[in-house]
Amino acid sequence: MSEPRVFLVDDHALFLSGVRTELDGVVEIAGTATDVRAAVDGIRATKPDVVLVDVHMPDGGGKVVIDEVLRTDPSIRFLALSVSDAAEDVIAIIRAGARGYVTKTIAPAELADAIRRVHGGDAVFSPRLAGFVLDAFAGEPAAAAAMSDPELDKLTARERDVLRLIARGYTYKEIARRLGISVKTVETHVSAVLRKLQLSTRHELTRWASDRGVV
Repeated sequence: MSEPRVFLVDDHALFLSGVRTELDGVVEIAGTATDVRAAVDGIRATKPDVVLVDVHMPDGGGKVVIDEVLRTDPSIRFLALSVSDAAEDVIAIIRAGARGYVTKTIAPAELADAIRRVHGGDAVFSPRLAGFVLDAFAGEPAAAAAMSDPELDKLTARERDVLRLIARGYTYKEIARRLGISVKTVETHVSAVLRKLQLSTRHELTRWASDRGVV
């Protein structure tokens, strides 16, 4: 897998510059932004693989960025990077759609590895934060299953993207347009998902995803 294209979002310009310096040459930097509106516009324009986003910023912070981008570009993955290790911040940003949450004490090499793992479809958390997520979803079996489902783990990142869009009711043509791939490729991914999950029809696939909260 090639190195992911990463968009960096943080309202502290000095910190943002430092992160860019540490990651430059390790991953491909697609762009940067220091506020919510510039972040949403920049992400939509550059279509990165992963967005490294600060949680607390003016005008709503990382949650607003994630909410807005995922409405139009559901295949883009988000990794939260924050000084906060508060449970409510972790849970809110994961519920918004982030695939991981790490604190700003993380070492540069570990941050690069977390970005690659999120790009590959993993959920990534700083060690003590994972417990918050498990506790938060303890009463929500579907959500918990979506976070760690052995069957879901059989799928590639792109197959999971297609699965989610199928579950949301998109046609093959709409999925192809959103993911920037051909309809034939969408059909190939759907066939692979059906085979791996041992399902027969799109209806069964939609029900499987809905039961596990994969939407």
